[in-house]
Amino acid sequence: MGVTRKKHSSSFKAKVALEAIKERESLRELSQRFEVSQSQISKWKSSFLDRSSSVFESKVSSSELSQDSTDLYTKIGQLEMENDFLKKNLKKWGI
Repeated sequence: MGVTRKKHSSSFKAKVALEAIKERESLRELSQRFEVSQSQISKWKSSFLDRSSSVFESKVSSSELSQDSTDLYTKIGQLEMENDFLKKNLKKWGI
């Protein structure tokens, strides 16, 4: 009868990798605590370190940000005009 493999979530892998990076415990201790092999922890740690720089990369281009801010300023202007209109008309009606 074959042994079924455990499937670990990405959050679990990140947790184990961070514990390995901290180096407060040996790989052996981490392996026992999380019930994962030492080599697997080492792989997750190196993969985590290799991909860590991608966290700080910008995925939105400056032209998209510029367009978004233009749209927002347009919307703000429209809302200010509507607000002024309502204030003026409410004063006329005495509300």
